[in-house]
Amino acid sequence: MVRRISHGEVGSPCYGREVDGAKRLPIAPTGNSSAARVMDDWYIACTSEELDDHHRKGAKPLSFTLYGVPIVVFRGRDRSVGALLDRCPHRNVPLSDGAVEGPLLRCGYHGWAFDTDGVCREIPTSCKTAEGKARTVQRFATREQDGFVWVYATPDVEPARDPYVFRWVRDPRYHSGREVFEVDGTIHAVAENALDVPHTAFLHKGLFRKSGAGNRIEVVVRRWHDRAEAEYIGEPRPPGVVGKLLAPGGGVVTHFDRFVLPSITEVEYKLGDASHIVTVSALTPLSATRTRLTAVISLRLPIPSPLVTPVLGPLARAIFKQDAEVLERQAAHIEAFGGESFASTEIDALGPQILRLLRSAERGDRTPVEQPHEHRFFMQV
Repeated sequence: MVRRISHGEVGSPCYGREVDGAKRLPIAPTGNSSAARVMDDWYIACTSEELDDHHRKGAKPLSFTLYGVPIVVFRGRDRSVGALLDRCPHRNVPLSDGAVEGPLLRCGYHGWAFDTDGVCREIPTSCKTAEGKARTVQRFATREQDGFVWVYATPDVEPARDPYVFRWVRDPRYHSGREVFEVDGTIHAVAENALDVPHTAFLHKGLFRKSGAGNRIEVVVRRWHDRAEAEYIGEPRPPGVVGKLLAPGGGVVTHFDRFVLPSITEVEYKLGDASHIVTVSALTPLSATRTRLTAVISLRLPIPSPLVTPVLGPLARAIFKQDAEVLERQAAHIEAFGGESFASTEIDALGPQILRLLRSAERGDRTPVEQPHEHRFFMQV
């Protein structure tokens, strides 16, 4: 006999119950989360082009959130970049609702104006000096390089380190392009997805790999205090359109996947000296569970770049779209079940290493190590 099932509220400890008197099946929320807050480091706020576009459109500043904190970004004197807490100290309205006037950001409510250091320089109608500690806005350090505006996550401090450098963008031998996506998911979830090999044969079947290929390769995982990498040894050129673009004649590729604190992923494929393609993704935690992914694809191929990019661009966007969709479904399901409940194996090569690095960095522990922790195993691709 088929029993009628009444489904309760999604996310409740008992998400399904039998109406005919059978016992409930309680699913206790775990409360587990891979979300981590690494505050002593840099994250991309926007591109230089985005910031300039905002200024051209009515002299408006740009706003974004970092770990859920609203931040406003604008250009000041000599095109310097300022990043301030997006809250006017007067009556706490968003400074991003105001406008940029010369080197100052003016609040749209009472007209208080601030420089890139967060110092109040003008209070209209006041006969007294505008400066004062209580009238100063918290300031975030900024750095503009490689076409991006970086913001240091902790306000009013001297940065402990420099931002990540897109070294292939600076190499004239490479052609580079970028894509930006926003997706539901923690930094850990999005970074692991970007560096995960096993899912590509299923989620990206035909575009990148295919299931059942049956090639046994060795994997070497190394973890330092600030990064982790997986080296794939003996990997043939991946089947699919992307693999054929990388190496039309086939062959064995050099393949490294890397995670660099606080939120950088690198996927590198190389075949001899002729073909080299690197995808670097800089992840910005808009909140604990929403991430902006800024991907920079740099390539050097025997085929002229103008012939490849019209094909590679749409393929890359299709792959990123598939990843974004599955990450959003994962995030929604984790929320419905009240937390993460993961089961991992060694072929989840970098996921556990990423989480370990994030947890250590969250505690402020980046003690250098003399030798990396190393682990070897085999997998089928």
